[in-house]
Order: sequence, then structure tokens, then C-alpha cells
Amino acid sequence: MIKESKTKLAKRWLLLVAGLFIMALGVGFSIKADLGTSPISSLPYTASLVAPGISVGTATIIMHCLFILIQLLLLRKDFGFSQLLQLPVALIFGWMTDIAVLLLGGIGAGTYMGRWLLCLVGIVLVALGVSAEVLAGVVTLAGEGLVLALCRVLPVKFGGMKVGFDLTLVVVSIVLGLAAQGRVLGVREGTVAAALLVGLLSRQMCRAVARYVALREKKDDAKIHGTGK
Repeated sequence: MIKESKTKLAKRWLLLVAGLFIMALGVGFSIKADLGTSPISSLPYTASLVAPGISVGTATIIMHCLFILIQLLLLRKDFGFSQLLQLPVALIFGWMTDIAVLLLGGIGAGTYMGRWLLCLVGIVLVALGVSAEVLAGVVTLAGEGLVLALCRVLPVKFGGMKVGFDLTLVVVSIVLGLAAQGRVLGVREGTVAAALLVGLLSRQMCRAVARYVALREKKDDAKIHGTGK
């Protein structure tokens, strides 16, 4: 029974890592599209454009570390030890983002419609990665963790807080670009599309992935107990 539980936990971690890599690929496609990234990625991407010596992955790690620190300051003694797992997850996701951008280095689109195609691929991949992360149920990314922490100290529901959080990141990204180069960087029509579509798609994909995971676990349980092929 203990071995079986450890096996399921390992599979959940593998699902999380797979989801992080899929999300990283989605971020990479959105960067290649050059139509703006998702709200959560807009700030690190803008920071990487303002400071060329910092990669988007490194900027992502720094941002997530700041999110974890803010959670710690908000929750204090209520900040659970398990929430510290957000730190290694942030490191993994940042590294994967840089790897994804490197892997997609030769991809580009010459037309506006082609760029939209890359943008939509990125949106779908981010949504799929989010659904895998949610179903893994191991640990949340620091951005979502901060939203949850804010909901615990402020009388605002998660949905409203998430919208306000994403909007804040976009505004900060715009201000950063204007202050550094006098123009908006990393925020365009693709950012709006991602804000509207990622949540909707991830909810639909979550159901599909959940059915697949449940089916796989059922088959694995059947093999363990000798009732399956």
C-alpha cells in the first residue's frame, strides 16, 4: 500500500514536470509570435527585453521568488512548509522556459496571420500545461500561490483577485517598457487573447486530462492487483 502511494505520488510529480515543460513551450511559442505573451509571462519577458543580459527564464525565476517572499510576508506563521516547494518549481520552470526558447530558435513567421498561428499554439500549450499542473495537485506556481495568499488576507474572491493580479502584471510591464525604452514591450493583442482563452481552454482540457489520468490509474491498479492485462 505504501509502495502504491509512492508510485502515485511520483506520477503526480511527473505530471507536474510535464505540465511545466508544456507551459514553457507555450511561452516560447508566444515569444516567437511577437504578439505579446500571457499576462503572467509579460513582466519577465519585458524585463528580458529591457535588460538583454537577463534571459526570460532568469527573469521568471526572479519574479517567482519575489512572489514567494510576498506570500511569506503576508501569511507569516500561516505560510506552510509545503509552500516552499514553489521555489524549486520556479527554478525548474525558469530553466525550462529558457530551454524552450532555445529549442524554438529557428521558428518564425513572416506574415501577421502566421504570427497569430504561433500565438494560438502558445495559448493552447499554456492551457494544457496549466491543466496538467492543476491535476497533479502537488504544488501551485508562485503566481497562483500569491493570488491565494491575497485572498486569505483580503475579502476578495479568487476569480476577481486573479483578474486584478493579471491586470497589475500587464500594467507594470507596460510601465517598465515605457520607462526603459519609451514604448510598450511584450504586451500586445496576443496578451489579450491569452487572458481570455487560457482559463477557458484549461478548464476544458482539465476534464479531458482528468479522464485520461483516471483511466491510466485504473489500468495500473488492475495490473497491480492482477485483474488486468
